[in-house]
Amino acid sequence: MILRDELAIDRTLLANERTLLAYLRSAVSLGIAGISIMHFAAHGWYFWAGVACLPAGVLAALIGIVRHRRMSAHFRALRASRPPGPPGA
Repeated sequence: MILRDELAIDRTLLANERTLLAYLRSAVSLGIAGISIMHFAAHGWYFWAGVACLPAGVLAALIGIVRHRRMSAHFRALRASRPPGPPGA
């Protein structure tokens, strides 16, 4: 691979990490929103909306982790299968 390809993979790896952090940020936000709604709206459908936010937050975190691990494994395999470049490259 040439330098341009290596740098493209590095940018993609950073984008993959950024995407994981976005999923985790969303998961934490859903969890906090669910707890807040449950606390301040103890009756009616609002309470159940808060309860629904909690597993949605856990699901968002799990999806993000699974996607991140799949993409990381893909890029590790891509780097391992690359042909050796010329000496000093």
